[in-house]
Amino acid sequence: MNILPFLLYAAAAIAYALHFGRREPAMGRAATSLLLFAALTHTFVIGMQTMEVRSVPFANPSRAISTFVWLLTLSYLYLELTTDERAMGVFILPIVVVLQLIPVLYPGVEREDPVLNSPWFWVHVASLLFAYASFALAGVLGLTYVLQFKEIKKKHLGYFYTRLPSLQTLDVMNARAVTVGWIFLTVGVVVGAFWTGQAREMAPQNPNLQAMVLVDPKILIALLTWVVYSFAVLSRRTMGWTGRKAAWLSALGFAMVLLNFVPISYFVSTSHTFN
Repeated sequence: MNILPFLLYAAAAIAYALHFGRREPAMGRAATSLLLFAALTHTFVIGMQTMEVRSVPFANPSRAISTFVWLLTLSYLYLELTTDERAMGVFILPIVVVLQLIPVLYPGVEREDPVLNSPWFWVHVASLLFAYASFALAGVLGLTYVLQFKEIKKKHLGYFYTRLPSLQTLDVMNARAVTVGWIFLTVGVVVGAFWTGQAREMAPQNPNLQAMVLVDPKILIALLTWVVYSFAVLSRRTMGWTGRKAAWLSALGFAMVLLNFVPISYFVSTSHTFN
């Protein structure tokens, strides 16, 4: 079921790459149309999976990644449609395609766990996924800022300079994405702590709940990520850390997000998982 969104995302990635190289308006419109169709198809797939398991399908790591890809796509489309700037698609779509390949190859199985039948759990996970999508945008915007800055510093206004937004535009978009992500990450961490305490009273012997301690890699990395982005928000407002410093902080934070989201979820057996 995940194969069709993957193929459409891949086609959109090719279209965005062609648009970035040629700067043809018709190719840009085709890229946006393909991505919109991919997002609609992905929405249908997630809807079918929700009906299948009778809840939002992201307790399973692979389906959580699929939901993250969907949210990242919607976030990027909002950014593109509100700014009429398509240049970022060539950087966002490879991330989308690679991550969507994971649920295609490893679909996983959504298993029921009574402790997950709580609205607080779904708020917790949904908030984290939306935060991660915002941080993905911020990370790409930050790296793009660095590319554009290097072009200008070399006084060689060439390939990237003519295709990327201005430094000021990139910095403003980065700041907004980081702020939105930090808000949702804070909500996700606070609600997660509340839900864990509530669930432990209901099922004190649940092995996943027992694994949810500070040294749990998922929890530890999530808290460190919150610290990094809290510093990014605070330093921008109080220390004037804009531009390159803010861009590198965004890239560091997103690297931590990817570490928590893929390797730890699949390869660290000491971390809690409900699948």
